[in-house]
Amino acid sequence: MVTRNNTKVIRIGDKKIGGGNPVLIQSMTNTKTEDVESTVSQILSLEKAGCDIVRCTVPTPEAADALGEIKKRIHIPLVADIHFNYKLAIAAMENGADKIRINPGNIGGEDRIRAVIENAKEYGVPIRVGVNSGSLEKELVEKYHGVTAEGLVESAVDKVRMIEAFDYDNLAVSIKSSDVLMCARAYELVAKQIDYPLHVGITESGTVYSGNIKSAVGLGIILHQGLGDTIRVSLTGDPVNEIASAKLILKTLGLRSGGIEVVSCPTCGRTNIDLISLAGQVETMAADFEHLNIKVAVMGCVVNGPGEAKEADIGIAGGIGEGLLMKKGQVIRKVPEEDLLSTLRYELEHWGESDAGC
Repeated sequence: MVTRNNTKVIRIGDKKIGGGNPVLIQSMTNTKTEDVESTVSQILSLEKAGCDIVRCTVPTPEAADALGEIKKRIHIPLVADIHFNYKLAIAAMENGADKIRINPGNIGGEDRIRAVIENAKEYGVPIRVGVNSGSLEKELVEKYHGVTAEGLVESAVDKVRMIEAFDYDNLAVSIKSSDVLMCARAYELVAKQIDYPLHVGITESGTVYSGNIKSAVGLGIILHQGLGDTIRVSLTGDPVNEIASAKLILKTLGLRSGGIEVVSCPTCGRTNIDLISLAGQVETMAADFEHLNIKVAVMGCVVNGPGEAKEADIGIAGGIGEGLLMKKGQVIRKVPEEDLLSTLRYELEHWGESDAGC
């Protein structure tokens, strides 16, 4: 059981993060924010997949203006991602952004930072202070002889203290690096110096394949220490892919429940069915049963299948032209191979009825 770090609670729209509240899943659109139709369509797809908070880039006045219409048509908090232009941060808040993400180091001088903070106070909008390894200040790179976790933390804490000096503490903090161990170390260090909620993720982690592996390792290390109040699995491609990965990481660590967990054997010479295809179809089908909180096993043979699946709530194991349906490790009946998937679907559709606890 992961013991969560007790951070300050902040509100993002209708969501609360920090203070032991559930770890929320974020993603970011990759559409042009100015294209309202495309952006709304992508956000609605993210919502359906289970995204809790969404971020949009705001590089132009037109993008800031679009936030107002986008916000009317979505159902989750909207975060504006700002770089360089402090006026865009103000415009984003005026158009209903529920949170803004800035790097105070590239916003400008003290007067510009003050202007952003005064508007954040007026609109009640939290600020996420974001630091990236790719943009670490030159003097810190020189001080630490390269980009290091210690340098990233010093940069983040300096920016937090800068904002606190303006009597503002409605903050979240993120420190991103594509170096998994550096990123994990940075979060460990920064949590000892500040008590603000942390947004965690491995930036520029790569494609669906490499990005999932790096994110699972990095987020696993960070979250297992009790750190992290929101997470993003950053993948190159359709951001909807990020959501399933984030949900599984949280569920694996016991930080989220609900939804079907699919387990399957790696196949061997005893496998007499197309298990690879079958397991993929079961995993796809599982998305239709997010209301269930059960484990489903897909096994390749009838020799070890029942034993290996005994910890699953329900499972199927293949044979030669046929397979077994099992519940709690007990064989219920044999079915033809071509009926295994439909049989399993039927059982899931009727889960919770009198025979589901067999």
